[in-house]
Amino acid sequence: MAQRDRSATAALLEYLYQDLSRISEIASKDIVLHAADRDLSSPPKQPLKGIQSVQAHEDALIAATGGTLVMDVQSIEANQHFGAVLGVLRATKPGGQDLAVPFCGVWRFLDGKAVEHWENAADPMALEKWLMG
Repeated sequence: MAQRDRSATAALLEYLYQDLSRISEIASKDIVLHAADRDLSSPPKQPLKGIQSVQAHEDALIAATGGTLVMDVQSIEANQHFGAVLGVLRATKPGGQDLAVPFCGVWRFLDGKAVEHWENAADPMALEKWLMG
């Protein structure tokens, strides 16, 4: 049973990280997202709540990279309740410097749907600067 649960959750995460615009397909309508840049301001940014806000956040990230965003997944560890995804977020800008930031996405699942997500970037400031520049 545990292996089947792990495989189902891992498969959902693999599917999502191939295209972040799919978030609404795997998430609960009440999902909570703790964005990677949450601690870059004082006070820290509040989590995003609800699938519409979370979908808009992911769509904005894809748009900010000019559609070049690649989530280069290196490993996924998951069970029916939690998932952790390690990899490198990559993007390019014409005439600009390429982006490569290690990440760790932590997920909580309930009844087969993502209900909470923590974005973690090794260097959230570098990610923010690249996206804004």
